[in-house]
Amino acid sequence: MQDAFFCRGSNETVLFVQDKEDGMEHGDEWDEWSHGKTLTKPPDQLELTEAELNETFTRILTATNPHAPQNIVRYSFKKRSYKPISAVDQMAVHFVLEGNLLYKDSDEARRQMAKQGLPAGMYHIMLSTFPEKDAAEMEEVEEEDRPDSAASKTGKKEQKLTNQINFCERASQTLNNPPRERNCQTEPPPRCNFSAIANQWEIYDAYVEELQKQEKNKEKQKAIPSKKDDEDDDRGKKKMILMETQTQSDDLCKMAKATKILERMVNQNIYGDLAIDFKYYEDCSDEFREQEGTLLPLWKFQCDKAKKLTVTALCWNKKYQDLFAAGMGSYDFSKQGRGVLVFYTLKNSSFPEYIYPTNCGIMCLDIHEQVSYLVAVGFYDGCVAVYNLKEDGQQPVYQSTAKTGKHTDPVWQVRWQNDDMDGNHNFYSVSSDGRVVSWTLVKNELVSTDIIKLTMEGVPHLSTASFDFHKQINHLFLVGTQEGKIHKCFKTYSSQYLETYDAHTLAVDAVKWNHFHPKVFISCSSDWTVKIWDHTINTPMFTFELYAAVGDVAWAPYSSTVFAAVTVNGKVHIFDLNVNKYEAICQQQVVAKKTKLTHIEFNLVHPLIIVGDDQGYITSFKLSPNLRKQPKVRQSSLSRLTDVMPMQI
Repeated sequence: MQDAFFCRGSNETVLFVQDKEDGMEHGDEWDEWSHGKTLTKPPDQLELTEAELNETFTRILTATNPHAPQNIVRYSFKKRSYKPISAVDQMAVHFVLEGNLLYKDSDEARRQMAKQGLPAGMYHIMLSTFPEKDAAEMEEVEEEDRPDSAASKTGKKEQKLTNQINFCERASQTLNNPPRERNCQTEPPPRCNFSAIANQWEIYDAYVEELQKQEKNKEKQKAIPSKKDDEDDDRGKKKMILMETQTQSDDLCKMAKATKILERMVNQNIYGDLAIDFKYYEDCSDEFREQEGTLLPLWKFQCDKAKKLTVTALCWNKKYQDLFAAGMGSYDFSKQGRGVLVFYTLKNSSFPEYIYPTNCGIMCLDIHEQVSYLVAVGFYDGCVAVYNLKEDGQQPVYQSTAKTGKHTDPVWQVRWQNDDMDGNHNFYSVSSDGRVVSWTLVKNELVSTDIIKLTMEGVPHLSTASFDFHKQINHLFLVGTQEGKIHKCFKTYSSQYLETYDAHTLAVDAVKWNHFHPKVFISCSSDWTVKIWDHTINTPMFTFELYAAVGDVAWAPYSSTVFAAVTVNGKVHIFDLNVNKYEAICQQQVVAKKTKLTHIEFNLVHPLIIVGDDQGYITSFKLSPNLRKQPKVRQSSLSRLTDVMPMQI
């Protein structure tokens, strides 16, 4: 038979178990401890009266720690200063006891009991980590673990009851937000290495030069003549104003380049989505369209000074592929007036790079291939002019007059040619007066030379509408007339034509040689047709009817079989003869039906086209992958055009 008793302290509970044969001295000690004890009065205790004993002293206890610091500061990177911390930890730790619990039948428990010399019948368990367990609960656990308990004899496991006061079981599940990745890819800006040595002499010379400029400005201000009368006063004031404006203009010129770069940066941030689409977007749906394609609208260019004007000419710069020129005028001969020559860049679509207002409507223009800052322009009144983008001012550097042999009718086309034997720049122009004229830039004037005058039996002259020079044979060129005929001419034969083609029933609006094949050219007209020709054959190889007047046509610079045309009903038609010889692979309405498209041009490098209309707007479109496929070279990708039999579509 065994006796068990508990001894509970503040932080642990000890259970003693001992056989009765070991003696009863522990029981005697328990009797002595359980007896009541008398209170003894300390000798130094104060003697208080009954009133003093009944007096109440109120003391408020708070959870704040009096030893917690109240002046802790942390550095704030957002405000760049030290800020005090409002929340201070008030917890004070008075006692910490770390304990452990071992299973009594484990090897480690047996080793510790043997090391402490405890008898086999006595053991104790430290429960420092569970001080809330009471003696009855410990007794139930011990009784359950003993082999002679009632639960072990019956073979049934008793169900443990949880403590209803301290037990708490909670479970919660939250949704984890999926991670987001945002990537941005940009092209690194171009870099160049620059090295120089700045010594004391160069620094000194720079300061001396600046001082000399300041002294000259002061001398100019002092050099005003004496004021004799009121007129002299007015003149002096005018000179002062002119000098001030000159100094201000010099300061503005220094900031012009930085301001232009800043404007481009702001514009690219505003239209960042369009720039990303232009550079990286590809229409993946082309794989399911059976070789058909689409046009993705990008930037739209418009200038306030070109409102209510028609886009009469478009031309890309050969050296700077993001820059193009546009001529503004009117095809309505009853509403002729002013015109504008504007230059746009893809880097800034909100405002033109250059603006040149003119007194007469512009009908055509062309940019020099080698000297990219020279631009030839033809006007409605028959004049031709040359603008130099490097020169200040808005007036042309060269302009034809009646004395120099200007045209008497509107100039429909101008084209730069190779320099002459003396190294002078020259270009050609064609007009409704039937003359094809060569213009040479000699010093400060334009020198004209008549190349050919188109005539026909019974007609004093033919009204020419367009022309184009051969890409390889400089002396060979084509001229389209308003009567619908195309004449093949040679520079050295000014009295007769090499060939005449009965091309269209209305005026030939455009005629252009193929960039790759030396025998093939294309023409379009207001009779709704686009025709492809071999200049050695009098009949067209292909004829496409677009069911609307065709304003312009252009060959693609990347393929000999791709060309595009625009019609007055607002549609863009793109053909690829290598894919489909009968229908267009893209027909897309790009403007409102009431708006007429006038001109179209392919970019020389990027998969981009620009389209002009009669409202003064120029819209850019990106070609989908199916529209810019290059033909596979089997026998000869260029000779396929002439190998196909002539057909009518």
